[in-house]
Amino acid sequence: MFKVEDFQNYGKEQFEQCVASATSVQHGLQAIASAYGDYTKKSFEDTKSFVEKLSGVKSLDKALEAQTDFARSSYETFVAESQKIAGLYSDLAKQAFKPVETIVSKFTPASN
Repeated sequence: MFKVEDFQNYGKEQFEQCVASATSVQHGLQAIASAYGDYTKKSFEDTKSFVEKLSGVKSLDKALEAQTDFARSSYETFVAESQKIAGLYSDLAKQAFKPVETIVSKFTPASN
């Protein structure tokens, strides 16, 4: 028999899960934005340092060496930060779909 209290409890559960999901998504987006900001700041500082170093170079060999070092470190930083940010996106997706998994599991019959 269907009871009104059961329906109310179900609605309350769904609302609480929705709020929890929105909160976790918000925290995930903040972490991603922070990671992008940190990477941008580091990239700017590295570029500034490179330009200062390049302006003091007297020979072409030293300029090419400085440029090569800068390109290598920039690439390594880009790859590392990209992997970090991709991990944050993956965590965000997992957190966003967790309430959906909970809802689906309630309606999926258990296999014997």
